[in-house]
Amino acid sequence: MLSVALAGKPNAGKSTFYKAATMADVDIGNYPFTTIDPNRGVTHARTDCPCLDREERCGDENCHDGKRYVPVELLDVAGLVPGAHEGKGLGNQFLDALSNADVVLNVVDASGGTNAEGEPVETGSYDPTEDVAFIEREMDLWIAGILDRNWETVTRQSRSPDFDIDDALTEVLTGVGGSAADVARVLRRVEYPEAPQAWEDSHRESLAAEFRAETKPIVVVANKADIAPEGNVEALREAAEGAVVPCTAEGELALRTAAEAGVVDYDPGDPDFEILGDLSDAQAEGLERIRGVMAEFGGTGVQGAIDTAVYDLLDRITAFPVQNETHWTDGQGNVLPDAFLLARGSTPKDLAYAVHSDIGDGYLHAVDARENRRVGEEHELSEGDVVKIVSTAK
Repeated sequence: MLSVALAGKPNAGKSTFYKAATMADVDIGNYPFTTIDPNRGVTHARTDCPCLDREERCGDENCHDGKRYVPVELLDVAGLVPGAHEGKGLGNQFLDALSNADVVLNVVDASGGTNAEGEPVETGSYDPTEDVAFIEREMDLWIAGILDRNWETVTRQSRSPDFDIDDALTEVLTGVGGSAADVARVLRRVEYPEAPQAWEDSHRESLAAEFRAETKPIVVVANKADIAPEGNVEALREAAEGAVVPCTAEGELALRTAAEAGVVDYDPGDPDFEILGDLSDAQAEGLERIRGVMAEFGGTGVQGAIDTAVYDLLDRITAFPVQNETHWTDGQGNVLPDAFLLARGSTPKDLAYAVHSDIGDGYLHAVDARENRRVGEEHELSEGDVVKIVSTAK
């Protein structure tokens, strides 16, 4: 399962975002380090279900009238403060927990209502663009610190006649959540001395920054956009290197809670909602404020941030394995029961391995269930493909 991590300084709204995205019971407080022990839960990326191309909806619990929700892990840990890479605050605990994350959501207080330490200040008195570079810098220095702590070992290894600097760097960096292929791509982009003794801090920091960008892509979540002073969200867009998603995590949590109570009809990621039940004047006023924010930004931003991370930054596609290519069912007759997030360019055999290693080992061929035709082993899957895997494994 893909892992999405929430980063950011204390009190930026990470725990509210986490609760809104998972509906898990977590502490939410207006003080630094509300989260101490990491929270791990399941949220979902949203896509169109292939059942939209059939006469009837599939009825799967993760399909809401053709809106398909694919599980991903969401990780929420303690907030970062300046100097986190040196262990300040709960920095080491947080940064270590990032090792296995595939993508990072940097939750920023777009309202400028919290300072660098996460302490409440007058709304608009702090420049939220400072929090964009700050998170990247702390992550870069954390990785550089890991390189530095392992450098004596690398230097000793260099005395061996068969020493290879690339192999040594790969061994260190794969321990920080990167694959050997990730490290190879990064090493092709940077210049560095062949002899470990010639390395300086600047070399390690440059390598760390490239490695972080490769293995921990970042979406900036402009949280509290509903109360942000005019221009703050646009300033964040200009400051960030990549995607910025305006967000109101509190608004999403309110809608999700109201939907569970049957008061509104709302699915995560919808641009609007419908009121179903009786509301007090205060409730109605609050929901209308949320509706206004959704109209401005196209939704609350919580689902949008997750989808941006999964489908845009990680460039994943959703594939649906079935046993019956005619009815799109599994062995028990369930229609489109499974959905897998795969890297773009994946093949039917990759999908087989995602289902189970035995299915992959026994792979024979695959059938495109939409076209009812056999496809080759090198065929590249596309978003929404429905595929029958034929394998010797059962």
